[in-house]
Amino acid sequence: MLISGFEEIAKAAAPGGAAVVLFSGGLDSSYLLARLREHEHLRVYALCVDLGGGDDLDAARRTAALLGAEPVVADHTETFAAEFVAPAIPAQAVYLGLHPVSSSLSRPLLARVAVGLAERVGATLLLHTANRSQNSLRRLNTAIAALGYEGHYGSPYAADAVSREDKQRALRDAGFPEFTARTQSGDANLWCREFESGLLEDPEWFPVPDALYAWTSDRPPAQPEDLTLDFTGGLPVALDGAPLPPHAMIAELNVRAGRYGLGRYAGLEHIDGGEKVLEVREMPAACLLLYAYRQLEAATVPAETMREKLAMEQLWTREALEGRWFGPSRLAADAFIRAVARAVTGRVTVRLSGAGPQAVSIRADEPLYIRDRDAWERATATGLTR
Repeated sequence: MLISGFEEIAKAAAPGGAAVVLFSGGLDSSYLLARLREHEHLRVYALCVDLGGGDDLDAARRTAALLGAEPVVADHTETFAAEFVAPAIPAQAVYLGLHPVSSSLSRPLLARVAVGLAERVGATLLLHTANRSQNSLRRLNTAIAALGYEGHYGSPYAADAVSREDKQRALRDAGFPEFTARTQSGDANLWCREFESGLLEDPEWFPVPDALYAWTSDRPPAQPEDLTLDFTGGLPVALDGAPLPPHAMIAELNVRAGRYGLGRYAGLEHIDGGEKVLEVREMPAACLLLYAYRQLEAATVPAETMREKLAMEQLWTREALEGRWFGPSRLAADAFIRAVARAVTGRVTVRLSGAGPQAVSIRADEPLYIRDRDAWERATATGLTR
């Protein structure tokens, strides 16, 4: 049964048993744990999944325990980078040309980890805290269903709109006054930090306080910096000649590209009913890796193949965005993209500056480019005079 409100939780929890809650330590998930204390025969597992976003998981663990839940902390940063972010690079997973996707990549992994825990502890209730103005609602619900979870699952905020003030008041009364100072929501992983609500609700005026940014600077160094990325079969494998696994490379590029202010995005994204909501994010490594990949792809893949791939990129991105990560259409698009990516092997040097990334060298193992046009003209001329 799909859970969409607190009354449905009460019915599902009545027999007791166990529940798994995807828990970030934020306002919404903490309020949910506080409400679940009403069901004294229900064992609650608060699942905190580390995806490399720098969240204070120790604080989340303490909050969960104080709210009567058993905290479960799981670090899946490397899995996230290797299995979910890495395929998004050759897929050029960008939402309608506005910003690279992020939660579309993390939600299927969160669902997989949560379903795995629920099955291990015998939980018949699996809860998250996405609401109707967040695309995570359908992404998580769709992924959980696709993974074959047979219990009750969903978010009480899908139907029950509890105000921010009411949640803060309830948590303050429960002994957590710190939540009253929080004015916006956020989501962070290794690939992205994004912000919404609070100061950033109205698209007609949203000057972003610089204090919200942690990875990117609006005061870039005066001197540009060159860095070199190696790709093998479409995957980034080395930075400045040093081999790095995906999670380590992304972390390093967030620092180096972030110094130059690269990867700040703001834009509207549609939700389930077609309405649009504002999201602000910083993604320096994503900005750089997607740019460098396209440069090398252009050097190694025929133009007609790239044209066909553009359509597959949008299919891949749409299916991920709509929560159908495990569905046949995304998997089919992914197979096409992976086949094309096998040719994308070589090295790209990018110059970082406040003006943005600029490729200064592209070296492909099997290039399609001409290095000396005049020599090529003479070598391929068919006339009598050479």
